Amino acid sequence: MTVTLRPATEADLMAVGALHQRSRVAAYSSFLPAATLARPTPEQLGLYWVERLTWEAADHRMTVVERDGQLVGFSYLGPDDAGDPDTGLLNAIHLAPDERGRGTGRALMVDALAAMRARGWSRAALWVLERNAHARRFYEHGGWTATGARRDDRIGTVLVPQLRYARLTGG
Repeated sequence: MTVTLRPATEADLMAVGALHQRSRVAAYSSFLPAATLARPTPEQLGLYWVERLTWEAADHRMTVVERDGQLVGFSYLGPDDAGDPDTGLLNAIHLAPDERGRGTGRALMVDALAAMRARGWSRAALWVLERNAHARRFYEHGGWTATGARRDDRIGTVLVPQLRYARLTGG
């Protein structure tokens, strides 16, 4: 089995949207209602990524991972949303549900940290849903620690608390 990481292209983005939808449902269904997770649709998420990358291509980076030629995950990173010039923000790592536990997420994390170092960011940050225990354990095993910062965001009409995690990009 061959696993390949590569920069995303515009041709990938509708498939990224579909994968993003499947990943969200699998990761959040234990604490968010099914009706909330039904929207946006896979097509709407694909169009979201097309538009987002149109506006953010200059300072953001999406990496896709393929297993035997099939898209199974992606990461997305860019500048820190708090404005710290020494910090990059890991906006997302999403995997196809059957990729969990296969090292694919770890490969995307290692790649994202290396990309941040290459851009001159010595620190990395991310936001994770407070109730997403699986993702929190994943990041904690990857050397990330909660900073104590919190914010609320919405998924559909549901208010979801998020925690900020950070780590150095090296090591």
